[in-house]
Amino acid sequence: MATAAEVETGEETEMMKMVKLGSYDGKVRLLIVSGDSESESAAEETMLLWGIQQPTLSKPNAFVAQSSLNLRIDACGHSLSILQSPSSLGKPGVTGSVMWDSGVVLGKFLEHAVDSGMLLLHGKKIVELGSGCGLVGCIAALLGAQVILTDLPDRLRLLKKNIQNNLRHGDLRGSAVVTELTWGDDPDQDLIQPLPDYVLGSDVIYSEGAVDSVLEYFLEAAMKDFVIGRVEQTQWHPDYCSPRVVVYILLMHLSGIKTVTTQYNPVSCVEKMPLGQKAVGWLQREAFMAKT
Repeated sequence: MATAAEVETGEETEMMKMVKLGSYDGKVRLLIVSGDSESESAAEETMLLWGIQQPTLSKPNAFVAQSSLNLRIDACGHSLSILQSPSSLGKPGVTGSVMWDSGVVLGKFLEHAVDSGMLLLHGKKIVELGSGCGLVGCIAALLGAQVILTDLPDRLRLLKKNIQNNLRHGDLRGSAVVTELTWGDDPDQDLIQPLPDYVLGSDVIYSEGAVDSVLEYFLEAAMKDFVIGRVEQTQWHPDYCSPRVVVYILLMHLSGIKTVTTQYNPVSCVEKMPLGQKAVGWLQREAFMAKT
């Protein structure tokens, strides 16, 4: 019979396990440990990151200027100019009108992963949730993906403008289209037929009022149906690392879809976005997520 110390050591080893998930060629740190409940795993992960990264010691939104009318950033050999609407930040629940660090980190992570041979996006179908100003989707399209950027109806005008302004290059390898998506509603068939190869999201929830719903529905569904791994910052773009941001890869059980995320991109008007298992039910494969 194993001693308590041996059991504890075994649990720590499992918690520190580094594995490959899906088509991402780097190793990620598993989030969920066998035997833990979903809520316990999420709480432990939050406390671990808070202790390791000490986010309060770093400047928030170090890579963006939310008071500016546009954000300029070099990506994939192009100089991108992302229009912002700072005045909209004064409206309750409106956060997708400006850029946030998590979106910049996720976009540059994708570029770095492709350039280093860790990830292949060329020809892949990608759906981005809560696209906001559209930087991540633009970068994915420049990397050769067929991207569908989604957000709430009142966010689409700015999103379309940024897509038009930044993806007019003659050497564009991929494509990008914009469509409306309100969480909880049935998605358009273009989103799910065929199923996307990847789902992207960065700071898709940025409202205190949405936290309870996210924990109760979205995270429970995600942790039940997906294997979740955290990407170490050593694998991010070296010039775009922040202790305030976390990058996760989600891989659906017994499937092949990937989700790349940086923690959730600001999505406003949460009262209009009923959250539930439907929000993740049609995401059949892999996801990349980034969160601040």
